[in-house]
Amino acid sequence: MANTLKFGNGNWATKEDSVLAYNDENNNFKPLPFDFTRASTATYVDSDGLIKTAGNAEARVDYTDSTKGALLLEPARSNSIQYSEDFSNAAWVSLGSSITLNSIVSPDGTLNASKIFGDGSQPYVAIKDNIVFSSTGEYTLSVYAKVGNNNFLRLQFAGVTNGSSAYYDLENGTTSSSGASIVYVGNGWYRCILTNNLTGVDLTGAVQIFASYSTSASTFPSVSDATNQNIYLWGAQIEAGSYATSYIPTSGSSVTRVAEFSSQTGVEQVIGQSEGTMYIEFIPLDASATQILFQIRTTGSSNSGQIDFRLQSGAIRTLGNDAGSNQFSFSGGSYTVGTTYKVAVRYKTNDTKLYINGLFAGSDTTCSFSSSTKQQISFNEDTSILPALAKIKDARLYTTALTDAELATLTT
Repeated sequence: MANTLKFGNGNWATKEDSVLAYNDENNNFKPLPFDFTRASTATYVDSDGLIKTAGNAEARVDYTDSTKGALLLEPARSNSIQYSEDFSNAAWVSLGSSITLNSIVSPDGTLNASKIFGDGSQPYVAIKDNIVFSSTGEYTLSVYAKVGNNNFLRLQFAGVTNGSSAYYDLENGTTSSSGASIVYVGNGWYRCILTNNLTGVDLTGAVQIFASYSTSASTFPSVSDATNQNIYLWGAQIEAGSYATSYIPTSGSSVTRVAEFSSQTGVEQVIGQSEGTMYIEFIPLDASATQILFQIRTTGSSNSGQIDFRLQSGAIRTLGNDAGSNQFSFSGGSYTVGTTYKVAVRYKTNDTKLYINGLFAGSDTTCSFSSSTKQQISFNEDTSILPALAKIKDARLYTTALTDAELATLTT
């Protein structure tokens, strides 16, 4: 079986505007660089476990879920907190608290995390940032936190219709609150996350971070006890959306990380034209939008010839089109955000089959792929719409239609 394109699977090379795939047929290595665009900086977790910043148009290989890394493709998001790391700035309102900057090494590996502790004026230690939310809908608050003299943290959406709060145990890495999650990121640090669906007309409020409780997560200490309590904080973020995306640093204003796209044109020689196999291993990040995970197609905006994997209407789907005529379109079943999937589709005249995680997932026996020349490979539709919102671990093309046994093995 001729494996004509390999992308990822632990072999990564990136630079500005490009991420590398390759063809190593017959032990003859040929680089196949993919164009990559993102008109902003963005952060990712590097192989050393630290949060790093990628420059404009620099692809991010993220190692959060795998020692082999994955291409991180996220939607556009904005961090509305103006000072995400400087909690001593006047944009943050003190509630019985004091801040010492540069107290401990943060998740980015530098001495820039803050210590928040009681100032003796209140039976709690907290800070808040006043926010005017632009509209109703889901918003996600997150902050990196580490145990100090106290291990309980509380996040809260306050002063808005349908606000909520959540409690986090930073010693055991747990939360039992609705809409909340806690993720260990190394060196004692956790990312504490709270999603809130704002439904009412009152959208002027605040996000609050409480760092003082006694043995019960819902009980404040006495005023004297509060002065002895502290927690370390870094990297606060509030974004419109149902889940937390990669950290967006700010230092005086809201910052936007824009969407990213990756594609390659003029590569018909590595694409099986009348038959072939596509394979992808990925982790879906978003369930709300139609996404093209991996696609081969004719060049340009016309869909006169294409074959792809997509996430649509809550399902993993595959679609094939030739000369503007739909050849197949069927679902392989539902998916879960955060779960790894291995998916392969064989396309051949009257013989298309889909396998997911080692199991047969669908077929079509009335299809043909002889009229359109496929010249482009992408992780989105065309070059600028319906981008994958996922971590792409591995993608491959074969110029032959693999057997059922080979498809099962490949996706296991």
